[in-house]
Amino acid sequence: MSSEEKLIDFGAEREKRIHDIKEKRLAEMRQAFEQALPLGKPKKKSKAKPKKR
Repeated sequence: MSSEEKLIDFGAEREKRIHDIKEKRLAEMRQAFEQALPLGKPKKKSKAKPKKR
């Protein structure tokens, strides 16, 4: 076991790098959209009783 060298899977490393690049681009786009079109805070539903008719 000591004679075995640690092998590097270049395909897997490339996939990780590509994923990180795309994730960074996605985060930048999300931030740009949030600045351009702010969603605001979600409204809380009131737990009032419904009105009787």
